[in-house]
Amino acid sequence: MTTGSLVAGVLALQGAFIEHIHMLNRIPEVKEAIPVRTEEQLNSVDCLIIPGGESTAMALIAERCNMLEPIRQFVQQKPTWGTCAGMIMLAKEATGAKRGGQQLFNALDVVVNRNQFGSQKESFQTMLHLPELVGEEPFAAVFIRAPVIKEIKSPKVKIVGRLEQKHGQTEAETAIAVIEDHLFATAFHPELTNDGRLHQFFVNMALKYKQ
Repeated sequence: MTTGSLVAGVLALQGAFIEHIHMLNRIPEVKEAIPVRTEEQLNSVDCLIIPGGESTAMALIAERCNMLEPIRQFVQQKPTWGTCAGMIMLAKEATGAKRGGQQLFNALDVVVNRNQFGSQKESFQTMLHLPELVGEEPFAAVFIRAPVIKEIKSPKVKIVGRLEQKHGQTEAETAIAVIEDHLFATAFHPELTNDGRLHQFFVNMALKYKQ
């Protein structure tokens, strides 16, 4: 691929999308990073980031904007990365939802537990070793009302990140980052740091699928 060939989208219906756009714009292989709010914008991008935010609100807005089905179709075919609430939305199943449940994008074959760590005041930052994603240097991961992977439902799903120490009632070794084919999900907020290595990893992954 030539330099600057990738058009990357960030779902901009709700949540921390602008920070992802800033991170993507620092990567030479990215031709353009755009906020995605319409089906036309979605169809113009090679890959998509579903950001953190509030997954219930994100689902409701997607439904009202007639974006639920277009996004479901996109994530079945093209590289997509869900971060925090985005990981919940990308999953096929989520526990801890409000009564009546919520709509999901139904792609990643896992069960996600929402708000695993409790409320906003239980937010924390921890160093993670993610050698398959970013090399040997630890990554400062920010967890804000974060989910976790509760259950893996397919052998295609590969765990690529785990908690390294216990936090509250959540045990060390709990899965917090996974890959399934063209899908990538992290329970934390990499866009809230100055470390662009995970965004570079996703861009590299997307470029492979574009070839």
